[in-house]
Amino acid sequence: ERNQADVSEAKAGRTDLIFLIRFRHCCLLRNQRCLLAYLYDRLLRIRALRWEYGSVLPSAIQFHMAAEEVEWFNRYKKSLATYMRSVGGEEGLDLTQDIKPPKSLYIEVRCLRDHGEFEVDDGTTILLKKNSQHFLPRWKCEQLIRQGVLEHVLS
Repeated sequence: ERNQADVSEAKAGRTDLIFLIRFRHCCLLRNQRCLLAYLYDRLLRIRALRWEYGSVLPSAIQFHMAAEEVEWFNRYKKSLATYMRSVGGEEGLDLTQDIKPPKSLYIEVRCLRDHGEFEVDDGTTILLKKNSQHFLPRWKCEQLIRQGVLEHVLS
């Protein structure tokens, strides 16, 4: 507002204000660039949360997000789900599995807390109880590892 007032005075003939007007304008542009860079970085971090934690964010993380950020996360989640259903044939393709290339298809996992029944592809159900160990397909339990239900046992 002060810059606009000074521009009006400069148009009226006060040429000594031109330097001050340019300086303020450059400061405003710099602040705008810094703010946009901050918001873009935050957006990238929120997008990374979808790949790290899955479609449901922990409440501790969601607590620190603005309502607009939660809304953007939900829209991104829906958009990603729509895309994953559209590729990979009838069942779709889950791109969030195997973020890192697997060394083996089956891994040994330990259950960190009671989770209940867990169904494997062949139809068998496994009861995931605290401190129980299982040998499961990596792609089926990777999401539970990220959620903190299972822990990969390295032997």
